[in-house]
Amino acid sequence: MHLLILGHGYSASFLSPRLLAKGWTVAGTTRSEAAGFGDDRIEQIIWPGDSDAVRHHISRADAILTSVAPDATGDPVLREFAQDLSQAAPKWVGYLSSTNVYGDHGGAWVDETTEPSPSTARARARVEAEAAWADLSRRAGWPLNIFRLAGIYGPGRGPFAKLRSGTARCIVKPGQIFSRIHAEDIAGAVETAITRAIAGQAVGVEIFNLCDDQPAPPQETIRRAAEMLGLPTPPAEPFDQAEMSAMARSFYADSKRVRNDRMKTQLGYHLRYPDLDSGLTAILEAEKGTEATE
Repeated sequence: MHLLILGHGYSASFLSPRLLAKGWTVAGTTRSEAAGFGDDRIEQIIWPGDSDAVRHHISRADAILTSVAPDATGDPVLREFAQDLSQAAPKWVGYLSSTNVYGDHGGAWVDETTEPSPSTARARARVEAEAAWADLSRRAGWPLNIFRLAGIYGPGRGPFAKLRSGTARCIVKPGQIFSRIHAEDIAGAVETAITRAIAGQAVGVEIFNLCDDQPAPPQETIRRAAEMLGLPTPPAEPFDQAEMSAMARSFYADSKRVRNDRMKTQLGYHLRYPDLDSGLTAILEAEKGTEATE
């Protein structure tokens, strides 16, 4: 079995080892050779650049996962490879999207039946990309899973390094609440979806929210991490007074709680890290292990 990952970044780095251990071959695209994958078993494709290599792997892949974000003119993968994908016959295709497609719900719950109501340009582009992939799936005849990811955290993307360096901030926006997902659970859910598709159990276009069970205010992440390290929590900064980049501020545009029932019942994946405490504990242990080997 062969997996092609278009945009082999942080989340994919947790998936590839799982499939390699099962005897799969894996190829992934990256923008520069210097980026590397940290595993010589993964075939590296420079793209944009080597489009012929991408086409070769599209034609032979049993499974294709794309995490390439849309840009101002649409989805870069579809812009260049829609024809190749329409002629390919993978047993499964996955698209990593974002829960930002739902927009702002004032802290209320949303699920996959909630109509997207994007509130930012990035979110609107995601909605359009999802629709384009779904349309191609129906025309080409291969099954498509769209994964709407909540805020991603994991080793190297946790708050501990910022707390240790003194750069962590505790931004407080009243009523703000986020859902999150540990990178290992993204990999676990996607692996489950691929296994399910190879067994012939995936059909059509399916959408799954990937998030944990306990949405929490953003400042709670910093507070709990500081407590684990035995460090003081940074002083609270009111959101409307905090100096932030436009990009950072945009992450506070939406407030919602995201349900994951379909991930558990229809996909059949159960979280390894169902809440913030279990996820942060795992990150701390993983980072300690990394420090010990350096």
